[in-house]
Amino acid sequence: MGVIFSIIAGAAMSIQGVLNTGLSEKAGLLESNVFVQGTAFIFSLAAMLLFGKGSFPEVFGANWIYLTGGVFGIVITVTVMLAIGTLSPTVAVSIILISQLAVAAVIDAFGLFGAEKVTFGWTKITGLFLMTGGVILFKLCK
Repeated sequence: MGVIFSIIAGAAMSIQGVLNTGLSEKAGLLESNVFVQGTAFIFSLAAMLLFGKGSFPEVFGANWIYLTGGVFGIVITVTVMLAIGTLSPTVAVSIILISQLAVAAVIDAFGLFGAEKVTFGWTKITGLFLMTGGVILFKLCK
């Protein structure tokens, strides 16, 4: 199921980035972000009320660092819109993906934020370099 969820997340992120960028060209960057985050809040609240099985008050008993995750919503949404607006969706999402993998590798390698440590050897580093080279080739061969 994890693979399926990952595929859905990647596809949704690409579609959302293009849609948000189109909206921002019409309404403005931050205005679009407020609308996007607002609708996400409404749908998240509805999903929690209909399907939630946890305890919302327990959120505030979590480690404080985990409570900062929502702050990244504006960073992600705005920077994806800016990236897609200045690059093509393919190049922007490719760079975003490489950045995600690099940061995830650092989190895994050092066991940050409570993640289990995972060895990050030369083969994985080589893979990141190959992906980066592929994006550069893609961009140069336009």
